[in-house]
Amino acid sequence: MIDYRIRPVENYTDKIGELVSMLEHARQVTLSEISSFDQSELDYLPSQHANSIGSLLFHIASIEFVHQVISFEKRDLTLEEIKKWGMALSLGSKARQEITGYSLNYYLDTLSEVRGKTLALLKSKDDTWLFEEHNWDNGVPYNNYYVWFHVMEDEMNHRGQIRALKRQLGNR
Repeated sequence: MIDYRIRPVENYTDKIGELVSMLEHARQVTLSEISSFDQSELDYLPSQHANSIGSLLFHIASIEFVHQVISFEKRDLTLEEIKKWGMALSLGSKARQEITGYSLNYYLDTLSEVRGKTLALLKSKDDTWLFEEHNWDNGVPYNNYYVWFHVMEDEMNHRGQIRALKRQLGNR
């Protein structure tokens, strides 16, 4: 059952617990949207420029992974990480060709694995960490709170795309 309350979560500091509550709510809603999809629905492409539901799910996981690296490790992706996650990050024609044929469990496992690491890493931080400021390569400042807000924002944006694709599939 989806919890519609934002509140601190046990074993996290107050603000991080609230963030975890929001991340988990966003994920529960996403999972409820896709819970009964089969492979053909996950691979559905309504046009040559669209992204499939499966590729959007892999993108959601990849964005979270990248933001783990940015906020917890303070580094860019390695070549090996780019090889694994890069296509899902950028989506596009190559992703349309290669992110296909995977079962719902594949996407669920990927999302779960990445989220599990996020939750473990967040347990090691306190609320002051959320407000630590850094600068992007172009000099624009950001803090860790924004990084994790963006992870949530990105998932919700792509969940909207998933809902539109569901309507185009004509079911649900």
